[in-house]
Amino acid sequence: MFIVSNLLIAVAKMLDIVLSLYMWLIIGRAVISWVSPDPYNPIVRFLLSVTEPVLYPIRRRLPMLGGMDFSPVIVILAIIFVQNFLVQSLLQLASRL
Repeated sequence: MFIVSNLLIAVAKMLDIVLSLYMWLIIGRAVISWVSPDPYNPIVRFLLSVTEPVLYPIRRRLPMLGGMDFSPVIVILAIIFVQNFLVQSLLQLASRL
């Protein structure tokens, strides 16, 4: 049983790291959007290509409030929810095994 427990702990930690990194990418994308970035810059292209598949469906459903894009805020809140719910649940399940 300890192997399953260790596997769940590893999955929970990896999921937490991936979600944290993605949250920082979303923050970077939001900060970049405040200025006029060069669309041919490789960093800007990377941020756009990684974050746009998640932000676009949310942006399409949200109304524009004063020209502000709140989709990064929604995604960050969803990431925090998943980190606090799913990751913590996996860790608690692993500790009970």
